[in-house]
Amino acid sequence: MAEIHFKAVSLCNELNLNHLGRHFGFSRKFQWDEPLYLSSKQLDGIVRFPQDKSLYIFSFGSIVFLNFAHHEMADFINYLKKIEKDILNTSLDYFDDYNLEVDPQKEFSINYDRMTLAELKDFHADIISTVLAKSTALDKIEDGINKLLDDIEDIIYFLEQGHLNISDERLARISGKILSFKYNTISYVMLLDKPNITWINEESQNLYNELEKLFELRDRYEKIRHKTETLLDITDVFTGLAHAKRGTRLEWMVIILIFTEILLSIIMYIWK
Repeated sequence: MAEIHFKAVSLCNELNLNHLGRHFGFSRKFQWDEPLYLSSKQLDGIVRFPQDKSLYIFSFGSIVFLNFAHHEMADFINYLKKIEKDILNTSLDYFDDYNLEVDPQKEFSINYDRMTLAELKDFHADIISTVLAKSTALDKIEDGINKLLDDIEDIIYFLEQGHLNISDERLARISGKILSFKYNTISYVMLLDKPNITWINEESQNLYNELEKLFELRDRYEKIRHKTETLLDITDVFTGLAHAKRGTRLEWMVIILIFTEILLSIIMYIWK
């Protein structure tokens, strides 16, 4: 019986795999949907005992470690910070793990924290790592958008009190963050795209579909999409009200200027 322990973390929104690949001795260019795989050979000298260890680095900022201890993960991330500036300020707050057991005496089974196989094939680790990477990236996006919802609630509270003192710059920042979450979900995380192996291997496609349902990737995506659309609708309302308020102020300023000009004309006429 053999067992593989998967540990996934989401570090940032994007990683330059071509830059990292050159550092680790890969001369070819990586496709945007292709992870960088490092075997024990590339890990030699970075972790103390690289045997039976490997990892996947994804362009949307997630890393999946195979058979790593926690301190070994920290060692690799610290090493990565020296060559990749986008992960200088990171934490392991967004984390997930999974176990793969290979036992010829047992039948195939799959649940939320473990999969059991009678025979290990090359695509198994690829599929599990891809789903885990997407799941942790979604955790990070979900947390960020929930924080943004809290900010929106503060604005709604002020609006209920009859106050609308919000600058165009703040509205633009909020709208930008919402669009960023939406873009990261679709583009960086590539949530709606399946790994290439699933198009040529039916068994791998079935496994990916099962894990996708197990980790509720599409349901979570739909929730994020709904939240982003709701937030954008709210910011549109804020923007419309703010512009209307400024338009009313301008109209009053024009009226006051016209009245002042008329009044000055009357005064000048009387003093002649």
